[in-house]
Amino acid sequence: MGSIGSMTKPTDGFLSALIQYPVPVVNSREDIDKQVKQIVKILHATKSGYPGVELIVFPEYSTQGLNTKKWTTDEFLCSVPGPETDIFAKACQDAGVYGVFSIMEKDPEGGAPFNTSIIIDPEGEIILKYRKLNPWVPVEPWQAGNLGLPVCKGPGGSVLSVCICHDGMFPEIAREAAYKGANVLIRISGYSTQVNDQWILTNRSNAWQNLMYTLSVNLAGYDGTFYYFGEGQVCNFDGTTLAQGHRNPYEIVTAEVYPHLADQARLDWGLENNIYNLGTRGYVATPGGVKKNPYTYIRDLANDAYKLPWEDEIKIKDGSIYGYPVKK
Repeated sequence: MGSIGSMTKPTDGFLSALIQYPVPVVNSREDIDKQVKQIVKILHATKSGYPGVELIVFPEYSTQGLNTKKWTTDEFLCSVPGPETDIFAKACQDAGVYGVFSIMEKDPEGGAPFNTSIIIDPEGEIILKYRKLNPWVPVEPWQAGNLGLPVCKGPGGSVLSVCICHDGMFPEIAREAAYKGANVLIRISGYSTQVNDQWILTNRSNAWQNLMYTLSVNLAGYDGTFYYFGEGQVCNFDGTTLAQGHRNPYEIVTAEVYPHLADQARLDWGLENNIYNLGTRGYVATPGGVKKNPYTYIRDLANDAYKLPWEDEIKIKDGSIYGYPVKK
């Protein structure tokens, strides 16, 4: 199941490569252009070193960095599709790989920007576009995503979905991806070290609770303010860790992934088939299971009425602590 020394494509799955990209220090548009060129260079170098690799994943903020003073300005924002994604598309086509990339996206309708991830296929087509549903508030100024959680076909019998950083702390995100058919959830992040333990925990729990592989990678290194922990991680559908990176910038974490085994578990397992059992409670006593929703929070979310019992007492509800203007 692992990939120690692996260079070739497995017969019934695919070889993945997670790039612990060094956190970019970006102060100008020229710096962004340099990052785009460096990402393309690393993509080709990874394919050269691992000829059988079919999926290469870059972390959140790898293209535009985390310059909080400039990251919502027009100079720093990109369009999807746009010149940067065109360059990434050509690189994927030339290398014959699927690529996952991070873009801080200008809202074409003039609103606040989106934190976006795309998957490009070996033909150079954008086959998935995802806007981060849960920005890391109060730090991030991004608009909450409005495209849902899409899935697409990937290599080796995979059905892929992507979430971004803080998204992975919400069990509902992984469950939504699985419910829509994903057997591989990719998580790209730009976390600093404060949540290293929680990163490892949630990558494993998201895999186990949904009988899916999780492929997760974070920025690595120091940007003058924070240290980013790398820790690329591939989890099996039983929640165990197949591959685990360290804190090294430029480290490449590879793993062989077998989506058909996750699919098989979803069909064959009785005990712990939780993705099925959630909606078929007590099927031994009640043929077909009880399908009525017992969860108050799900009903309230569906009715746009979600409110915590302690919500009125919560102290931080806007971005003013980080200097963002309070919007009325």
